[in-house]
Amino acid sequence: MSEQLRGWVRTWWPPLRLRVILLTVLLFAAAMPAIGAVFLRTYENTLVRQTEAELTSQGAALAAAAGALWPGAVRDSTPADPDARDDPGYYRPESTSIDLRTTPVLPERPDAAPAPPADPQAVAAADLLEPILDQTSRSTLASILIVDRHGVVVRGLGQGGGLSALPEIQAALAGHSRTVMRRNGAYHPRYSFEWLSRASSLRLHHARPVRVNGQVVGALLLSRSPRALFRGVYQDRGKLLAGGAATILLLVLLSGLVSRGVTRPIEALSAASRGVATGQGEVPETPATAAIEIRDLYQDFRVMADAIAVRSRYLRDFAAAVSHEFKTPLAGITGAVELLDDHFDTMSPEERHRFLGNISADSARLSQLVGRLMDMARADMAMPQAGVACDVGSPARRVADAQGRDIAVVLDLAADLPLVAAPEATVETVLTTLVENSRQAGARTVTIRAEAVGEAVVLRVSDDGPGVPPADRDRLFEPFFTSRREAGGTGLGLSIARSLLAASQGRIGLVEGEAGAVFEVRLPRG
Repeated sequence: MSEQLRGWVRTWWPPLRLRVILLTVLLFAAAMPAIGAVFLRTYENTLVRQTEAELTSQGAALAAAAGALWPGAVRDSTPADPDARDDPGYYRPESTSIDLRTTPVLPERPDAAPAPPADPQAVAAADLLEPILDQTSRSTLASILIVDRHGVVVRGLGQGGGLSALPEIQAALAGHSRTVMRRNGAYHPRYSFEWLSRASSLRLHHARPVRVNGQVVGALLLSRSPRALFRGVYQDRGKLLAGGAATILLLVLLSGLVSRGVTRPIEALSAASRGVATGQGEVPETPATAAIEIRDLYQDFRVMADAIAVRSRYLRDFAAAVSHEFKTPLAGITGAVELLDDHFDTMSPEERHRFLGNISADSARLSQLVGRLMDMARADMAMPQAGVACDVGSPARRVADAQGRDIAVVLDLAADLPLVAAPEATVETVLTTLVENSRQAGARTVTIRAEAVGEAVVLRVSDDGPGVPPADRDRLFEPFFTSRREAGGTGLGLSIARSLLAASQGRIGLVEGEAGAVFEVRLPRG
């Protein structure tokens, strides 16, 4: 199922530009508060709790007034202690308890049931409170009922009937305030989108005990519909429109910032990459407004483009050099074969042997070139080996012992040399190449010195030969460059040595010396 879904997404997913994706993300992020306000009922829940808080404050004031005016109430004439108000426990604020997501919705409040006669004191108190309750209802639009200690209504809708079966009345007569949500039977939808508002068809009922001389003698029941979601939105339309306009303006600014910092630099880099691929483009300058990661991407692309250019030149020069190196022996072989084919019968045995010898020599030259090219390819493909370490003394002694009488190798190795992070085969190949070059140059003595310098081990290979001519020093490490081609040199030895050392983070270079040629090989410690 998941594979089918991913296949469907890959088939129908539209190609989108980065700026479209970023703008969509920003718009969605900006719309999340509004989505949460409507579908998660955050804003509507706030409106309901605001209504509950208003009913609670009205109930507290009216219950205090009812307790003071209730017949038989003993007025406490003791002056209030001003120091008591400094006590944190003096104030007892009541928090809201209604939550649209969790609070159950009760059925519509039933009609008052038949009940015995009401308490005369409660009736008298209702008469005294009537002007206060009437003025309060006219300004707050709240329905206010008074019940006696048995739940009989003495003021308000259903007067003379009983409401003792209601859970909020039972809680109030037990001495606890309680707020519940009930269906509003008088509600009729007037707007097409009112189904989005859960609170439109609800009514809050807040019951509060009336205490006289420390005893609960009755209760107040206040009810009111909360402010509807769309009415609240309409009333706050100015603020919402201002906030929406500010959000859109902020989105425009953020889109411009993202465009200058991300999308435009990426588009410019994409165009440059297409140009570089055709060999005609140039890497643009890094935009000043680009993000740090984009700047790093430009720098990496610039390094890559330079490497591609160097590699392209290397391949072009390498192909030309290989073609040139192969052309000479191939031309010799072809010419000798043509002469033998045309004049074989008229040639003397000495001439035949001479031409066959030329063919053999040129064939050997081709075989040597192919072998050295394979060595160079393996050197270029060499990868760093993790954890490898060797003592440079062992390969140096093997190189010295392997030389003949025509050249002497002198070792000058410092005591307690650290290990180097390179294979022994690499060190031995590099030293053999340098000693062989010295032999071909006519040197009689080669000195190999080794010492630790900082975090590296430096090998200095010097000879007593004629040295390297100044004109040849810049091309010394170029493939196929050699001044001893007639002696069989391929010009690949130093290139192979450099590639092998590079795979181990090593370096080789020609340095100044008092006499002869001096090469310095630098290898990292193991």
